[in-house]
Amino acid sequence: MSFIHQNTSSVRMPTWFIPHGAGPCFFMDWNPKDAWNKTGKFLKDLPLTLSNQPKAILMISAHWMESTISLTGAQNPELIYDYHGFPAHTYDLQYPAKGDPALAQEIIETLASSQIKAKLDASRGFDHGMFIPMLMMFPKADIPVIQLSLHNNLDPQTHFNLGVALEKFRDQGVLIIGSGMSFHNMRGYGQPTFGPISDEFDEWLAKTVESDPVTRKQALIDWANAPSARLCHPLRQEEHLLPLMVVAGASSKEQGYKVFTDRVLETSISAFVFR
Repeated sequence: MSFIHQNTSSVRMPTWFIPHGAGPCFFMDWNPKDAWNKTGKFLKDLPLTLSNQPKAILMISAHWMESTISLTGAQNPELIYDYHGFPAHTYDLQYPAKGDPALAQEIIETLASSQIKAKLDASRGFDHGMFIPMLMMFPKADIPVIQLSLHNNLDPQTHFNLGVALEKFRDQGVLIIGSGMSFHNMRGYGQPTFGPISDEFDEWLAKTVESDPVTRKQALIDWANAPSARLCHPLRQEEHLLPLMVVAGASSKEQGYKVFTDRVLETSISAFVFR
């Protein structure tokens, strides 16, 4: 299913938090075979909810953390196959999207005006948290993409503030996507005992995202105190949840919605949209 190109002028983009799956899961056999089918279909259909094609995409992937917030600065970033032990053909996947160094520099200057230090990384490529879901959502690779790193302090307030500073770019036709997982305990996947645990946190997360913006902000910043939070995102391993903080910050006054959930590998995973 392809996206219909339309004019992007003066259109405020939503922000998305999406599950990017397990490695190259959408491009290989799985056990059970249909494990990732619903998530894959959701990602394919999500661009159809846009009224206009984005001018550019700013993606925050859980698979890039730095001591200084960093942005990809190459015109033609290479792919980083940062998954291990998967079928050989999954290392031949291609996603030849262009970068946008000028936009990346503008973002750095905007962040500086909010006292957020950031830098360009001209050698950094696109990791699988970017190109795997992008192959599903925008397979033509015809929209420029910039990746934005997380800060390795893993502080939710830092990442919410980062999103707030980025909000204005939505009015320039930039789609901000957080690519992570609402559940990410590697020891929990495939374990039936983690089903109710993931359900409890997922229920809290949905209620929080859909609450009023002031309540939502504080609850997300204090997420580690939520029911079953540390069983779903163990200490110092919460990088897969932090992209949600960024996209929520970039929609700090708008409504949030849970738009997808599925049972995968015995656990609940969900997606959220702010608009």
